[in-house]
Amino acid sequence: MGRFRPGIHAQGAAGFVPVLRAYGGLRVPEVRTTHACETLGRIGSLEVRLARKAAEVRRAQKLRYRVFYQEMSAIADAAKLFSRRDVDAFDPVCDHLLVIDHAVRDKKLPPGPSVVGTYRMLRQSVAEQHGGFYSAGEFDIDGLLSRHRGLKFLEVGRSCVLAPYRNKRTVELLWHGIWTYVLRYGFDVLIGCASLDGTDPDRLALPLSFLRHYAAAPEDWCARALPDRYVEMNRMPKAAVDPKAALRELPPLIKGYLRLGAFVGDGAVIDHQFGTTDVLIVLPVSVINNRYIEHFGPTAARHAA
Repeated sequence: MGRFRPGIHAQGAAGFVPVLRAYGGLRVPEVRTTHACETLGRIGSLEVRLARKAAEVRRAQKLRYRVFYQEMSAIADAAKLFSRRDVDAFDPVCDHLLVIDHAVRDKKLPPGPSVVGTYRMLRQSVAEQHGGFYSAGEFDIDGLLSRHRGLKFLEVGRSCVLAPYRNKRTVELLWHGIWTYVLRYGFDVLIGCASLDGTDPDRLALPLSFLRHYAAAPEDWCARALPDRYVEMNRMPKAAVDPKAALRELPPLIKGYLRLGAFVGDGAVIDHQFGTTDVLIVLPVSVINNRYIEHFGPTAARHAA
């Protein structure tokens, strides 16, 4: 669901120590889980599981750098250029979901597993102890959280897959891993920022308007972009929107969320560092399309190792 970015908006995530910890691939004790050593799923030589140690988090950061900064249009600061890794102060408070190809080894890295896909996940209980969710830096999610105080939220983001692995098997394993994680911890709602390439909303008028007219969150699940970052999504009347053409312009990740049944918040946000326009995805587990629950299994048994 997009990416977490370090426009740190809360004291808990700010400061020198969290950033230093992030560059080391280290995580806070609250994130460590007894399930980290378990394989969450496997297809052939591909395995999905959580990062078990700092070196594996660093490999995920390397992959993110290759995709976001070398392949796409993100702008690296001096520290990222030097380390060749995508790092921010949220890394230490997140679980890092990895897809590993055991059939290959990355010759550019020290001996170890080849990470070909990754997702980053921030549990609400951890976020509340360490400065909150990243999404709060772009969207006013306080009302959303308070309206559903009895539910457990999981923020997902920083998703990327190495180019040769952008196929059904890898993406399916990532989703299988997330679904297993959701079931294991009993999460009720997934949230996160998803990105469209480009920072000119007028050039994105068709997909933004489509999302506003066809996927807008109902009031109970809606959150609005922060006032100083708000970009209007309703740039075309509904009658002028060609849904098929709009879907062709949407990134595969956003289309995947919509197929699951996700809602989109009110307003977009421009992220100049990453060269993207972000929207808020809200996915209550209760609305997930039954065909996908049946596909992965109500107990996530489809690709169980």
